[in-house]
Amino acid sequence: MIEQSTIVALSSGPAPAAIGVIRVSGPKAREAVASLVGRVPSPRKATLCRLRDAAGHALDDALVLWFPGPRSATGEDLGELHCHGGRAVVDAVQRALLAMPGLRAADAGEFTRRAFANGRIDLAEAEGLADLLAAETELQRASALANAQGALSAQVTEWRGAVLRLSAQVEAALDFSDEGDVDELPEGFVANIGQLREALDSWLARPRSDKLGEGFCVTLAGPPNTGKSTLFNALVESEAAITSPIAGTTRDALERSVSIKGVPFSFVDTAGLHDATQDPIERIGIERARGAMDRADVVLWLGGEGEGPERSWELSPRCDAKGFQAKAAADFTLSALTGEGVSELKEALVIAARSNLPRPGEAALNERQHQILGEASGSLARAERLSDLLLIGEELRTARGAFDRLIGRATTEDMLDTLFGRFCIGK
Repeated sequence: MIEQSTIVALSSGPAPAAIGVIRVSGPKAREAVASLVGRVPSPRKATLCRLRDAAGHALDDALVLWFPGPRSATGEDLGELHCHGGRAVVDAVQRALLAMPGLRAADAGEFTRRAFANGRIDLAEAEGLADLLAAETELQRASALANAQGALSAQVTEWRGAVLRLSAQVEAALDFSDEGDVDELPEGFVANIGQLREALDSWLARPRSDKLGEGFCVTLAGPPNTGKSTLFNALVESEAAITSPIAGTTRDALERSVSIKGVPFSFVDTAGLHDATQDPIERIGIERARGAMDRADVVLWLGGEGEGPERSWELSPRCDAKGFQAKAAADFTLSALTGEGVSELKEALVIAARSNLPRPGEAALNERQHQILGEASGSLARAERLSDLLLIGEELRTARGAFDRLIGRATTEDMLDTLFGRFCIGK
């Protein structure tokens, strides 16, 4: 536990609300609670108390909880005041607290940062909590909760223990070896490194958590006036794109993020593709359309059959139109105007997205974690090929250092500032 100032913040939603939860954490938290309440309630027991300011004026009747450190959310003395959530009440209680010597308003994410600094959570759990606070879909929530509850941390700790055992075997071989080569190692040593590396590689092959934030990208593409914008509006269930029988109405890529059955999607409507335009603005729109097609997880192709890019689904749109002729090998035949076939298309997109996103409740790696785990895998792969015990030991030490960085045993202040800056005030 490190000596710091005592911080104060509203940890519940902004006023007005039914309840306002004000947190106080730090070395003067006990003194602050006693000043408002007249005493310190029994630990971990909600107690109804009258809050008074320094002049003795009643502020509110509140439920007060007291958590002595280190058994608290932050690892230090922590008080919670569950008062009425009106703006005037919350402001009055905060003013009374901040008027006390040694108390100040908390910075964004400072409560969680103190929990990390005091060993209540590790870095992977903190990152999971940040993702959980930002989650907007069911898949995002489930994946973030798994990390916040320590699923990745437990796995990294297990890997780190395996590397420590391998390192101990190398040290023992060095102590009793005259040659310093792998012949002195226990039978199966190299195979054990390979099994550990394969376990890491299986995690590296999983869909990353970043994809949950971006959403499964679906781009609608085809020549002008093929019904892309009408279908786009039907998929995002809003009039986001202007529709018109006049060809070329859409001149730029239009993107909307939506959730379908708890799965995050990013739908992109694009300018019509053709080579005849002399309009420089339209040419830019076509270039952006081609870029959106390249970045897409799936392209919904509304143009001529077989003329779409790879990974595209052949769509026969406007099946309600007079004289409609379906494509011979259409994946979906539909009408965005009547809704025919649209629900089937959505269901297929959900199935495709779920196969490309982390599974519900499965811990997933973010970009930082993926990079560090890749470094650990690389070190193990090199250790498998080496014959010099000293070099093998160094690669194992490097892998162990990567695991330490994953869970925050070794990290930088800049990285911590970036992470905890994602949190709201009071968390």
